[in-house]
Amino acid sequence: MTREAREAYARRAGEYIDHLGAISTVHPADLELVTRWARQVGGPVLDAGCGPGHWTAYLAEAGVDVRGVDGVSEFVDHARAAHPGCRFEEADLDALPLGDASMSGVLAWYSLIHHEPEGIGVPLAEFARVLRPGGQLLLGFFHGEPVERFDHAVTPAYRWSIGALTERVRVAHFEVIETYTRTGPGHRPHGAIVAHLSTEH
Repeated sequence: MTREAREAYARRAGEYIDHLGAISTVHPADLELVTRWARQVGGPVLDAGCGPGHWTAYLAEAGVDVRGVDGVSEFVDHARAAHPGCRFEEADLDALPLGDASMSGVLAWYSLIHHEPEGIGVPLAEFARVLRPGGQLLLGFFHGEPVERFDHAVTPAYRWSIGALTERVRVAHFEVIETYTRTGPGHRPHGAIVAHLSTEH
């Protein structure tokens, strides 16, 4: 996330938390996908770009060994106060404060939407670094063709086609297992990619 994006989220953190900072705001199909994914990871999970911490708290309550990181200090402060039993840390997704092969799963739910296409390989490489061979990755993102920038409510973001983002994921040494798209009235098209780190990485 760029400095400009962090500052934009910091300015609107309270508004974001009020509108999207609870698991009750999550679409049922997304909740089902993330829950099913997390249950089969079988080890520690990183909620990368955890925002207000609602996904981290939800997964922890479900028995998942999970920790959240985010680059916006206002989100991390809120997450720690709202979910004191969970672990949260301020961190840049382009340089994670985690050891190599220390995680079994990475959830990146809409946390890469502000990365420019030429820079998205950096956090994907970090995810590959911190995951164990065979570790699981779940990405959520805005779906569309072509890959293009648009005016997100907080700060400019990018939409990706399944094919284009799948290729970037593969370049980062992941094998794509499943892809999903979802559309609905009043919502931008949504995409998700489930992948695992190549055991030859």
